[in-house]
Amino acid sequence: MKIFNSLEEIFINENTVVALGNFDGIHRGHQEIIGRTVSSAKDAGLKSAVFTFSNHTRTLLKDTPQVKNILYPEEKAEIIESMGIDYLFTIPFTRDILIMEPERFVKEILVDKLKLREAYCGFNYRFGHKASGTPEVLMREGLKHGFGIHVQEPFMIDSIVVSSTHIRKLIEAGDMEGCCKFMGRSYEIGGEVVVGNKLGRTIGFPTSNVMIDDTMASPPNGVYITYCTYNGVKYPSVTNVGVKPTIGRYKKNVETHIFNFDKELYGKNIRVEFIKRTRLEKKFDSIQALSDQIKSDCIMAKAYHREKGIL
Repeated sequence: MKIFNSLEEIFINENTVVALGNFDGIHRGHQEIIGRTVSSAKDAGLKSAVFTFSNHTRTLLKDTPQVKNILYPEEKAEIIESMGIDYLFTIPFTRDILIMEPERFVKEILVDKLKLREAYCGFNYRFGHKASGTPEVLMREGLKHGFGIHVQEPFMIDSIVVSSTHIRKLIEAGDMEGCCKFMGRSYEIGGEVVVGNKLGRTIGFPTSNVMIDDTMASPPNGVYITYCTYNGVKYPSVTNVGVKPTIGRYKKNVETHIFNFDKELYGKNIRVEFIKRTRLEKKFDSIQALSDQIKSDCIMAKAYHREKGIL
């Protein structure tokens, strides 16, 4: 898959079938749109593409709450590539694009730059100045410029519309199982392992600590059954998200104990995949009480992993 990170970089000669949208979660609704794009492109002998923005469209709107990200940019690109897309256009959402009239957006970007012959988008896709561009506008412009448009109706699970907004709420509520149902995969947090207070090592439960990126949606404080991926290998683990109230007050982080693992990970990158929350974070009366609870947490997590045949 070839990735274009700016409009200025885009020089292609092949006609394309393009999936249009923010695709900020690549959830099951997004996967349906992208999957149909790939299939249509193959059938027509064209290149498949995704056109999206590298920053959320709300970042330029004043007095608007900023949206937490569900995926890291590299994670988003990996998932899109795994679905068979040929081109990923991940373009900065700038003020010029913000004020661009829908007709100009279609002509100068979709038609002239992307060589669009067919497009797929969701029922609520918006573009152009004051979000005045709609699927109906795309259909009208398609007749003018000679491309087809396919609009996906709301994708439902359990009578709920699958959306990134709903998934953020599930993450923030700690409903990792519900999150997986709507995303089609488990939620992950990744980053570089940093030095912690090393208390876990002294009480027999060494942990790998990752600071939480403030731009990302994150689960509430608590203990979770997890998997930890390092160097392409997935390991069973148990994870605490929180501020370590028993031993002081720390910035919220992700602290993972990997079972049957003895490698030093400081400075290395890992990904923590959240499966299920088992309890809330709490302050214990003593380090011994904390240690006893950690033993119990590990027993519960190991039982889960054994049942899944992972441990």
